[in-house]
Amino acid sequence: EEVFMNGMLILAIALSAVVSYLLGSINSAIIVGKLIKHQDIRTLGSKNAGLTNTLRCFGKGCALITLIGDLAKGVVAVFISKGICTLMDVSLAGDEKLQFIGYVAGIAAILGHVFPLYYGFRGGKGVLVGVSVFLVIDWRAFLIMILIFSVVLAISKYVSLGSIVASCFCPVVTFLLQIIRFPERPMWYILLNTGMAAAMGLWVIWMHRTNIERLKNGCENRFSFNSKSGKTAEK
Repeated sequence: EEVFMNGMLILAIALSAVVSYLLGSINSAIIVGKLIKHQDIRTLGSKNAGLTNTLRCFGKGCALITLIGDLAKGVVAVFISKGICTLMDVSLAGDEKLQFIGYVAGIAAILGHVFPLYYGFRGGKGVLVGVSVFLVIDWRAFLIMILIFSVVLAISKYVSLGSIVASCFCPVVTFLLQIIRFPERPMWYILLNTGMAAAMGLWVIWMHRTNIERLKNGCENRFSFNSKSGKTAEK
């Protein structure tokens, strides 16, 4: 059955992408900053509307709310996309092919987070949204990514480096897990999902290009929970 040639499938993918983009555009850091601190996070610190800058500028409480909000976006986007497929009966929901629509939803949600429709297309870098998508698609991949990020962060104290390294491993982990868990899958389908994971990872890396430059120049901020107001400390 050529499901990928089905018109209903194309429509379901398009609807999933639009809904996920709109969800991704809801930026937790901006909302938290304006509601609780009455400030725009994009005018403070690194001017990035993300978790690390929220922690640096507003402290742990606001950062926790931002963390939950950003993780929820990716999860909700994938589940809504699955629901769209179920309602349209395009044979994607309820089996391993959910991975494909999950990656579509993830990429669209990341784009929404980076270029939010509601905030003048100025958002964050999309790391948490991408991670949360893996939580729904394959919790094993999610745990591996978190482990890689945590190890790099613990060793280097650089959040950006942890995000970059974990993103580099996205396609590798996706490919290996599919080969191991679903050896019966056709290679073209495995490569399709791997390519989608690679696109997500590459986009996150691209959004960290200024961090990469600062890492090269030795002027990137190191991360610490030990500062008095929950700020990251420069060392």
